[in-house]
Amino acid sequence: MADPAVLKQLRETLNGLEDRGFRRRPVLPFGIDAIDSRLAPGGLRLDALHEVAAAGPDMAEDCAATLFMAGIAARAWGPVLWVVRRRDLFAPGLSQAGLDHKRLIHAEARDDAEVLAVMEEALRHRGLGAVIGEAKRADMTATRRLQLAAEGGRTIALLMKRHAREGRDPIATPSAAVTRWRIGCAPSTPLPVEGVGRHRWRVELARQKGGEGFTQILEACDATGRCALPAQLADRSAAAGRAARRAA
Repeated sequence: MADPAVLKQLRETLNGLEDRGFRRRPVLPFGIDAIDSRLAPGGLRLDALHEVAAAGPDMAEDCAATLFMAGIAARAWGPVLWVVRRRDLFAPGLSQAGLDHKRLIHAEARDDAEVLAVMEEALRHRGLGAVIGEAKRADMTATRRLQLAAEGGRTIALLMKRHAREGRDPIATPSAAVTRWRIGCAPSTPLPVEGVGRHRWRVELARQKGGEGFTQILEACDATGRCALPAQLADRSAAAGRAARRAA
């Protein structure tokens, strides 16, 4: 069980927040047709739990998964609560993915159970744009509680499933999450000179309710939290769209 004092402090913090009249949408699109057209509602449901895991246990892919979530939260409507078990969030890095530190509320939990309890409490408050938590273990019961807490609101819930020491796939266990993602690193954008171009990710939607999974290479989030198709893929997609219109 979570420490009652921690939950009490969280309630006081949340009660001090104001919904400043933000227009809350039912879904949060990526703004990339190759992604949004394959998501059942046309984007990420805001009243739902979404799971994210790094494709592997190394630090680079862990960072990619973290920044993927930061970009989603950056495009949400208001304050963001991020519940952690270790103090490894790097504010300048999150800012580069569009998530301003002024929007962030940090909560530090002692264990996975407390992470999940704080997330649930925050989702039921309805005063946040996004609630993010990081845990190694969250079973079907725990994820169902998060999903139920999110339903009916407009606070997107993002749960990062970290790799455990035994090496099991973090998102192989049953879950009530509406979507489940694996984020890995891909070769960066080539430059005409020596150097490293914009980072790229291998984004895999392993599972979604009401739709099929897929894999897509994307350029990493920019300073507005938006990913992009690599140029050659975007050109190919645009050409296919023009061909389809001509055929119609």
